[in-house]
Amino acid sequence: MFDRLCSPVRALCALAVVSALLAGCGGSSPSGNGLASKSPDQIVAAAKQAASGAATVHVAGSIINEGKPISLNMELVAGKGAKGHLSLEGLGIDVVAVEHAFYLNGSAGFYRHIAGPAAAQLLQGKWLKAPASGGNFASLAQLTDLSTLIDTTLRSHGKLASAPASTVQGRKAVGVTDTTRGGTLYVAATGTPYPLEITKAGASAGTITFDRWNQPVTLAPPANPININQLQNGH
Repeated sequence: MFDRLCSPVRALCALAVVSALLAGCGGSSPSGNGLASKSPDQIVAAAKQAASGAATVHVAGSIINEGKPISLNMELVAGKGAKGHLSLEGLGIDVVAVEHAFYLNGSAGFYRHIAGPAAAQLLQGKWLKAPASGGNFASLAQLTDLSTLIDTTLRSHGKLASAPASTVQGRKAVGVTDTTRGGTLYVAATGTPYPLEITKAGASAGTITFDRWNQPVTLAPPANPININQLQNGH
């Protein structure tokens, strides 16, 4: 039933390579944090250190990947999981990652794409449960694990250069541009130097924002999910 699963999920997980926007990456107090005087590499390092120490974050936005629009709106909790919504070309999925499992509730279009029309009618409105390791959904860990997402987003980059300062989400921000791959990271210039936004123009244009750092997020598995392994074994 789920033979067509890999393609849409892998495409969604291309969003995990949000590093395509910068491939290195961008709560505050009124006072400056000294970041404006740092080098671009030091700014990226400071952003990674700050983000890696956070308990929670809200990540949202959209990009174009291989000509396909991808969007996400996720709340992530360090060491526990995440919840939110992912979409690829209009194929939407609500996702909860908690207790070593993924729970997914897809749109009618998503279920038709992965399982065909007949199965889509049976699955509509229902949550599916998949293991967090192994299986077709394992790569979702790149989007639902805070540590992995931050590391993937800020890990590698080309040559960095300073970008003009800006105001992002109402906060003063310093900018760093990847001159090799394109994309600009904006990092909070006051308070803790959290990444605030990654933006890129051109063929893979898009904007990803990071906010609500360390705000409370509650995660709980949905009631009465359908185990994907049982469906596959029964097919």
